[in-house]
Amino acid sequence: MASPEEMRDSMVANLKPNTGKTLAQWLKIVGASKLEKHGQILKLLKGEHEVTHGYANLIAWYHLNAGGGEPASDDLVGTQYSGKKEGLKPIYAALIKLVQGFGKDVEISPKKAYVSLRRNKQFGLIQPSTATRVDVGLNLKGEPTTERLEASGSFNSMCTHRVRLETLKDVNAELKGWLKQAYEKA
Repeated sequence: MASPEEMRDSMVANLKPNTGKTLAQWLKIVGASKLEKHGQILKLLKGEHEVTHGYANLIAWYHLNAGGGEPASDDLVGTQYSGKKEGLKPIYAALIKLVQGFGKDVEISPKKAYVSLRRNKQFGLIQPSTATRVDVGLNLKGEPTTERLEASGSFNSMCTHRVRLETLKDVNAELKGWLKQAYEKA
């Protein structure tokens, strides 16, 4: 299975053959439009330029998140754990090591504010929510909540549950069990 980065690179390589323009050309069009909302950019590309949804989404992402340049996953994670949140990086590293042990099909996909954990679909996410806390979102539909395994509430609509981590000790067997369960359901 291709990694998210490989899939993205393949889409970028196929932009010109499938849309008639390179990524740089599309970014100039979007930049000239002065639009700054994802939905507005999709509407422009799909409506006025007949770009398919997948390519429109890719172009909009580049415009909004990569400043028109090549995205670098390491920079996204580095930005998330910079400044006051720098002390949380060991928690993130421990979580990544833990989920990578589940299998070779684990995909780690950094976004602007969090890191998506995927298999066939997203099973969790890691987000430095405050200067002192990392939140782990989990897709565990039907799993009852506990004092530690909370309902996700307004935290993230893509997850059913959340676990709050403040120290490395919080990355423990209980959390591993929930992550593994979410992974197996994905």
